Amino acid sequence: MDQITTARPIADGSGKPRLNVLLAGPRGFCAGVDRAIKIVEEAIRRYGAPVYVRHEIVHNRFVVESLERQGAIFVEELDEVPDDAPVVFSAHGVPKAVPAEASRRKLFYLDATCPLVSKVHREAEHHFARGRHILLIGHAGHPEVVGTMGQLPDGAVTLVEDEEHARSVPVPDGMPLAFITQTTLSVDDTAGIVAALRERFPGVHAPAKEDICYATTNRQAAVKAIAPRAALMVVVGAPNSSNSLRLVEVAERAGCPKAVMVQRGRDLDLSLATGLGTIGITAGASAPEVLVEEVLARLRERFDVAIEEVVVAEERITFKLPAGLNA
Repeated sequence: MDQITTARPIADGSGKPRLNVLLAGPRGFCAGVDRAIKIVEEAIRRYGAPVYVRHEIVHNRFVVESLERQGAIFVEELDEVPDDAPVVFSAHGVPKAVPAEASRRKLFYLDATCPLVSKVHREAEHHFARGRHILLIGHAGHPEVVGTMGQLPDGAVTLVEDEEHARSVPVPDGMPLAFITQTTLSVDDTAGIVAALRERFPGVHAPAKEDICYATTNRQAAVKAIAPRAALMVVVGAPNSSNSLRLVEVAERAGCPKAVMVQRGRDLDLSLATGLGTIGITAGASAPEVLVEEVLARLRERFDVAIEEVVVAEERITFKLPAGLNA
């Protein structure tokens, strides 16, 4: 993709040291996150508070606390949800046992699973129906991985966490194999894991279309475009957000001397930027733009900030709300 750059110089005449900020594009909310948040907000509007949400709807405390103020109550499991209350399942997806339990209890539920995660679930079911054992590339314990593995019976899916693991992971004898991936992984790391699996298992079945989602790929590409020019990369995100953590790793691997994650503008240590000419800023797919603005406001406390947007892709994808909320 061609890189597009636009400059927006900002000078306040205050005598503050100049700081050039390369602002990654795309950054922040993706279509799946936007849809999940809207599902909770619309459920509160239609059915009244409280609306229960199983797990964080997306991995961002600012978003979660905003929804709590509107009337959402976040819980870990369905046994915390009263029988007469609506419940929303998070964007990361859930094991099949969760909607089954909700149905058994006759709970009214809305599934906010990202459609791109649902695609991976369907792929897993497709391979299982054809007698293949499934290798899932992902991070143990991540809600998306738990949800994907929970689409099939125990033992049908083997988790592969890294390239070294791919070279040694045991698989059932005599069964054809297929691999699928978590949607929020490092593109480069995943390529290495896939190469190792294909070297070891030449006949392994691959996804018909890349499982790592467009938003993850685009945000990593933008960081790669910025990293060689920046002395510091600031990633706005949450420590439990896989896609945000990957942006920190990608920045450092792509040539940025230092990368840090902050959840809010106030978390940024301004001394990290002191004496630097250029830094980069991006945001994970579950971080709203207001948090990027907080970081910029924090920087303006000490620096005369000039912003250059580095845009590697334009995103126009949107996902519809569930049928029951569209009317």
